[in-house]
Amino acid sequence: MSEHDVSGIIEKYEGDSSALIAILQDVQAEYRHLPQDALAQIAEGLSVPLSQTYSLATFFKAFSLEPKGRNCVSVCLGTACHVRGGQRILERVERDLGIEAGQTTADLNFTLEEVHCLGCCGLAPVVTVNEDLYGKLNLTKLPRIMKKYLPKAS
Repeated sequence: MSEHDVSGIIEKYEGDSSALIAILQDVQAEYRHLPQDALAQIAEGLSVPLSQTYSLATFFKAFSLEPKGRNCVSVCLGTACHVRGGQRILERVERDLGIEAGQTTADLNFTLEEVHCLGCCGLAPVVTVNEDLYGKLNLTKLPRIMKKYLPKAS
């Protein structure tokens, strides 16, 4: 039996193979990545070649075959952010989390990404954590922001 059951997601789209990208998006939202067994189940459920599901899953940068953290931290390194210290912000986050950009912490709490423009250059340097945007950052503000996303002690 598969560890990941995506049959409900496939049924939501009535098994329509033209909804493959939407199905992949929903599966990734559910599992924070596209598990191998889920891709196989999608291919079978939609009667499309497994190679087609892998092709889409690996073509679009929005999809990941590796587990992502509960919190996605994106540090902008666009021109305005870079000039105003974005690289120092990225280095500090890497040091604090113990990972490099493109990696996920072992506890799956954080995934760190570098992006090249978030479209809010007037707020540079900018970091997003999930859907939350933090602008005009400096190294002093950063720890307080990151602390909000740490798991709550039980």
